[in-house]
Amino acid sequence: MGFGERRGAGMLADLLEKAGGCAVIDGGFATQLEKHGASINDPLWSALCLIKDPALIKLVHWEYLEAGADVLVTSSYQATIPGFLSRGLSIEEGETLLEKSVKLAVETRDKFWDNVKEIPENSYNRALVAASIGSYGAYLADGSEYSGSYGADIDLAKLKDFHRRRLQLLVKAGADLLAFETIPNKLEAQACAELLEEENVEIPSWICFSSVDGDNAPSGESFEECLDILNQRDRVSAVGINCAPPHFIESLICKIRKLTSKPIVVYPNSGEVWDGRAKKWLPSKCFGDDKFELFATRWRDVGAQLIGGCCRTTPSTIRAISQALRKVEKIDDL
Repeated sequence: MGFGERRGAGMLADLLEKAGGCAVIDGGFATQLEKHGASINDPLWSALCLIKDPALIKLVHWEYLEAGADVLVTSSYQATIPGFLSRGLSIEEGETLLEKSVKLAVETRDKFWDNVKEIPENSYNRALVAASIGSYGAYLADGSEYSGSYGADIDLAKLKDFHRRRLQLLVKAGADLLAFETIPNKLEAQACAELLEEENVEIPSWICFSSVDGDNAPSGESFEECLDILNQRDRVSAVGINCAPPHFIESLICKIRKLTSKPIVVYPNSGEVWDGRAKKWLPSKCFGDDKFELFATRWRDVGAQLIGGCCRTTPSTIRAISQALRKVEKIDDL
């Protein structure tokens, strides 16, 4: 199933066409906030800036647009009503902040596009805003989005209840698409897919899994099992991998390509390893911008249609990816 086969999916199909078949997603959000001095060592993580420094969120969005991002992912990954309640906010305040995450991105996108659209031969596309919906494990802030171990008391109904209100608010706020991120197991993927149908969501969405071994979902379930559930769901527009080490990505694209006809999304981290319990990055082999530039074209060539970066990647990473993919387009056009 392609992007254009369902009502509401047209603008994503249009973006892919304008981008030459492979669009660029932005990069690490919390990483860039921290580079600007934000302190986000908190269960709310980057969502803390929705409360403390919304102007900084807009600055980071702007930097990724300048770098060539075709898709802006909102600051709502770890923003949930239960999370805001635990910080002493009311339900109404939490709901307002979720909507704000979309509005900040939309306002920045619109201002940026107004600035560049009349420039002759500019290389930018009008970006789409993807509302980030982090996994249940992201809310727990205990690293379980990288294990899929939610405990015996978490079932399909509870996961849908957890995600439902946030999904409703992000759609209402005017997101162009939904990005379910770092999904660690088949159960949560099923919950997200069923929720799209139950809520009659008309904007496109992608569901991205993480992977810690390069072969399976973090839960140990095979991607064949996970994708079997999603292949039957028309409202899941694309599937893929995020926040996995970049050296896993090429083989995972090849694996997923055999398991689904849906477009494939990849936005790996830099290769550094996050210790969710100790709340720190561990020393590890990582990709620099030069490697992202090299591998972006390989990922595209084996089947990825949306490519970006996750944790520890920066606007310079996204610029390298964008320039590499645009260069390939120009060669293809000759």
